[in-house]
Amino acid sequence: MEKINSQQAIELEDMYGAHNYHPLPVVLTKGEGVHVWDCEGKKYYDFLSAYSAVNQGHCHPKIVDAMVQQAKTLTLTSRAFYNDALGPYEKFITEFFAYDKVLPMNTGAEAVETAIKLCRKWAYEKKGIDENAAQIIVCENNFHGRTTTIVSFSNDPVANKNFGPYTPGFIRIPYDDVDALEEALQRPNVAGFLVEPIQGEAGVYVPSEGYLTKAKALCANKDVLFIADEVQTGVARTGKLLAIDHENVVADILILGKALSGGAYPVSAVLANNSVMDVIKPGQHGSTFGGNPIAAKVAVAALQVVAEEKLAENAERLGQLFRDEINKIIDRTDLVAAVRGKGLLNAILINDTEDGSTAWDICVALKENGLLAKPTHGNIIRFAPPLVMTEEQLLECVGIIEQTLIAQEVKV
Repeated sequence: MEKINSQQAIELEDMYGAHNYHPLPVVLTKGEGVHVWDCEGKKYYDFLSAYSAVNQGHCHPKIVDAMVQQAKTLTLTSRAFYNDALGPYEKFITEFFAYDKVLPMNTGAEAVETAIKLCRKWAYEKKGIDENAAQIIVCENNFHGRTTTIVSFSNDPVANKNFGPYTPGFIRIPYDDVDALEEALQRPNVAGFLVEPIQGEAGVYVPSEGYLTKAKALCANKDVLFIADEVQTGVARTGKLLAIDHENVVADILILGKALSGGAYPVSAVLANNSVMDVIKPGQHGSTFGGNPIAAKVAVAALQVVAEEKLAENAERLGQLFRDEINKIIDRTDLVAAVRGKGLLNAILINDTEDGSTAWDICVALKENGLLAKPTHGNIIRFAPPLVMTEEQLLECVGIIEQTLIAQEVKV
């Protein structure tokens, strides 16, 4: 295919692709580390990291090499047969996160669906809940994916309007509300509590200190599985290997995706101990591509990079620096109301119009100034750069953000 320019690429997507996304008007053709380039050769800082899938940086050589080498040898067998990459990967990841078993899948939404099935089956076969009566507690403003079951318990009308009838079996409570959780746990058929340790898509809402610890204790007291969706927050993004590690919480079911492959390949995983995972028997769940040899090799390399390059520690240090610097900017502008986050998962709250146009305009202006970010829920801009970023690069980006905000305030 002949090389195309940015405008041609946008027109092709608009004409031939479903309109299920509203991208920023930039067409990317290359990535390396913390940078990406568009079709015309302009370089940008990536401050979204493919929604935290590219924690290890774009095209990390160790991850890419693992993928390429395996692709030359064996790409897919399906789980109809064993392959020589899956077992070593399963051993590596279970030891890495300290669980007995892993169920490999491909995407984050698939992993969430897997956790839901696993929780329900455990409820019937281990807890003794009557079949088809199990309920799972979820939180308002959650984002666990966009499959039919998952949007059934979303309260975002964009995600779930006109996709019914909806799947039953979920109880929705306010996020970061221990009392609401305790009350919901009084119901007789509760099997699990599915929660994001930080609500990323909702706008990087960090719960009160101690919330996760109390939630886990309440669940344990009622023999309810604590299910942590760490698809976006896991793999070093928040300054710890897992976001629940900030409170030393151990999930009964752990859901991972995105950065599990460093953005090189669709890889997700559900981890649990034998008492939970052993309810799944042959034929009851699976995926043609889940656990394929390329995915196995890529995931091992991606996790090795996290450990070897101390990415969690870097995220913790630079995240604190970022919030400190943004707070200084807030003192000098009325355009930004607050910054919040943990590690290198952060967001700024824009004093915005109801339609969110100011936040969008800021992101377009940031693009023009060489930094890519995206609004979420109207007036919130999420900042999540690759964790391989240096302090010098971070401070340069803070300068771009400050310059852009001050210029935008004049326009507003």
